[in-house]
Amino acid sequence: AAGDGGVPRAGGALGHARAAEVPIVVAVNKSDLPDANTDRVRSELADRGLIPEEWGGETMFVDCSAKTQENLEGGLEAISLQAEMLELGANPDKPAKGMIIESRLDKARGAMSSVLIQEGTLRVGDTVVTGEHMGKVRAMIDDRGRQLKEAGPCTPVELLGLGGVPEAGDALNAVEDDKALTLLVRNCGG
Repeated sequence: AAGDGGVPRAGGALGHARAAEVPIVVAVNKSDLPDANTDRVRSELADRGLIPEEWGGETMFVDCSAKTQENLEGGLEAISLQAEMLELGANPDKPAKGMIIESRLDKARGAMSSVLIQEGTLRVGDTVVTGEHMGKVRAMIDDRGRQLKEAGPCTPVELLGLGGVPEAGDALNAVEDDKALTLLVRNCGG
């Protein structure tokens, strides 16, 4: 946050990024506030080794405001540029893999899970295994409430059809029917 400087919370994220040896894009939020001091944030993070590009370093900084949505597009462009420079990409032509973001039990619909598809393409009718649960994808709903027949890489969806409510952070895998039980047993420690 532009008013807080490079707070200690940033140290944890910085440590994880360095351990993973990945580049960092810093979004300096709340830059629209009267007490915002984006240079202070840059200075404090520069002291931790994140030298801004505009100072001759390699770290992209984007001043933005989540509340007013000011320059959020600039943040997305910075992330896209990093992905392009690193030649990152996901193969949509393989079985889907994703991550459970959150789950809940809906009285009318059953288990509902927010999933981010990370690679491959998930389709209605696919058999999926996540954590200790499996099922067939009955429906997928996008962030605008539209029903989807398939979801490719980087697509967040609300998934219906699991036999239970998985934990946030569980991996989701689309598998052939005959391999689902084997993967489920492995996930359960068997």
